[in-house]
Amino acid sequence: MSKPVTVNLQGKLRKLGVFAVYMLLAVAAALPATVCAHAETSPPSVSARSAILIETSTGRVLFEKDADTRRPMASTTKIMTTVVALENGDLNERVVIPSTAVGIEGSSIYLYTDEELTLGELLYAVMLESANDAATAVAIEIAGSVAAFAELMNRKAAELGMANTCFANPHGLDHENHYTTARDLATLTRYAMQNPIFREICATRRKTIPLRDGGGVRLLLNHNRLLRLYPYAIGVKTGFTKRSGRCLVSAAERDGVELVAVTLNASDDWNDHTAMLEYGFSQLECVTLAEAGTLSYALPVVGGTSPYVFVNNLRTVTAVLPKERGEITCELRLKNFYYAPVLKSQPLGKAVWHCDGNTIAECELTASFDIPRQREKTIWEWLAGLFAGFKLLIQGM
Repeated sequence: MSKPVTVNLQGKLRKLGVFAVYMLLAVAAALPATVCAHAETSPPSVSARSAILIETSTGRVLFEKDADTRRPMASTTKIMTTVVALENGDLNERVVIPSTAVGIEGSSIYLYTDEELTLGELLYAVMLESANDAATAVAIEIAGSVAAFAELMNRKAAELGMANTCFANPHGLDHENHYTTARDLATLTRYAMQNPIFREICATRRKTIPLRDGGGVRLLLNHNRLLRLYPYAIGVKTGFTKRSGRCLVSAAERDGVELVAVTLNASDDWNDHTAMLEYGFSQLECVTLAEAGTLSYALPVVGGTSPYVFVNNLRTVTAVLPKERGEITCELRLKNFYYAPVLKSQPLGKAVWHCDGNTIAECELTASFDIPRQREKTIWEWLAGLFAGFKLLIQGM
């Protein structure tokens, strides 16, 4: 392996590998200068008993308050209900509402026994109207019973590392063995927001679904007021019981930075979340490290029909970073040479970016075209070449 090439964001080449043939074509133009802005916003003061704010691409914690104390979470439970249903069911599946799902206390869309809705329609009711009857119907459809569905929820929680969480039901009504922490709920939501269907559901402000076998429609309105109050909000779920107090999980995206905020038992949750999200956005920015195709290099090829092959990055590389940070460097991990054949799009190395002692991003550098292996000459081709050489030698005498 050659020594790594390190490039800072002022465009200066610090160390070049042994082979100068690594023709650096565009890296200086591709990598923007580091801007060390100074965020002046102080951490927010919140009413919540427990709170946390994270950045979703890395899980970086930006703010927390008593984030590991176990607390009831009310209807924010339905984030896990929806995740488990999406991963174990078919959205187009017709669900016949069982009598055991009708008349559940709390928020409801007033389902009728034996009416039919799709699983997808029920999940919109779960997330927008926080419908406990719909959550119960989903649980019975997926697992056969509420208890069996709770087992699936706890299994998923364990898989995600939610060590301080236990689910007893799919709706969040009070139960002594039903609790979580702000940190665990942020972990769950970060995972859930990776699912495009979940993102679509929790960002929807209003939706209509059928009422009793086509006898009308139900209008579902999202209880999450942040979708109307905060311009960058993209989800996710409210919750309340007398025991839990007001609970809220929110997500917001601005200029390539995505945040998740959680509050448990908050008397002023809407303002808490606005303050937390604004604080987070004041601390971070999304930096473009390299546009697609701009990290272009010529690498030596041995035994091929061409003496070199070009490699570049197929995708744009970005990283969410603190506005207050040190210098960003780019390390190129490339070999001194490559043996033919080389295939188009074959990974031949990678670029790795570092900042403040941490790896912040990396991407593969892939071949731009095929380099077939050069065919070996037959004995007759060698003799023909030798004869041609003698002929030229005689003619020159």
